[in-house]
Amino acid sequence: MPKNEFICDCHPIDVELVAKTKEAMPKNEVIKNIAHFFSVVGDMTRCKILFALKESPMCVCDLANVLSMTKSSISHQLNKLKTAGFVKCEKCGKQVFYSLDDDHVCEIFDVSLIHLNHKAEEDHNEK
Repeated sequence: MPKNEFICDCHPIDVELVAKTKEAMPKNEVIKNIAHFFSVVGDMTRCKILFALKESPMCVCDLANVLSMTKSSISHQLNKLKTAGFVKCEKCGKQVFYSLDDDHVCEIFDVSLIHLNHKAEEDHNEK
């Protein structure tokens, strides 16, 4: 495939808007990190873990019981969340408690719920 095959061949309607938008666009590395962020939270099990940890720090055993899963599968997902910077852990005796790394994850989930509820309400009102 030629390199330029996916480049738009049309002329912009609003040249200033196109220039302004291109200038405001984050660098590719930032976009890549955003895409990675959403790929991490794009897994149902990891979403459930994050929602559970939003309530309170928990150990693997408690998370496994909340989600009705094995400790092994929860540990695997927690490792991915920890590597991506979503959760942190703190050892307390022989137990390890996991918690959200910061409040930003809570804010993102809160906003996503508001958005989904808003869309559901709109869809309901259209019927």
